[in-house]
Amino acid sequence: MSIPYLAQAGEQQKLEWLDGGTFAVLLDAAATDGQVTVGRFDVSKGEAPPFHMHTREDEIFLLIEGSALLWVGDEEMELSEGGIGYLPRNIPHGYRITSDHADLLMIATPGGIEGMFRQAGRDRSAPRPDGFEIAPEVLAAAADAYGQVVVGPAR
Repeated sequence: MSIPYLAQAGEQQKLEWLDGGTFAVLLDAAATDGQVTVGRFDVSKGEAPPFHMHTREDEIFLLIEGSALLWVGDEEMELSEGGIGYLPRNIPHGYRITSDHADLLMIATPGGIEGMFRQAGRDRSAPRPDGFEIAPEVLAAAADAYGQVVVGPAR
């Protein structure tokens, strides 16, 4: 059974993610009885995950601020501020931030994908080790553990 859950900004876990960006876990599977994950990316120009697909969840993302190129299968399109996308599971996709900064909201259902970010990322509440970066093998192991399939390099 789901119960109401509230978390102020200071209570939300913030993880260092690809290219020094931040992924904030706003709602996770534990808080929503497995129903949904909501996260927010704060990233810089050039940030781009590997071309991938989700096997367990559908993804919705809203570009709150900034611009990005988006690839879905073989199709390329530009997403501008306020644009929203829906990516059903098993559809290969990727993006690259083209603005100096981007603020991106991600919703995934069912919940659980936050485990991948927690496994590969670094909790920003702890001191940052010198030269920290997410190694490709660490990202690949976390992706595999949470049903993500890397189908190619970042675009």
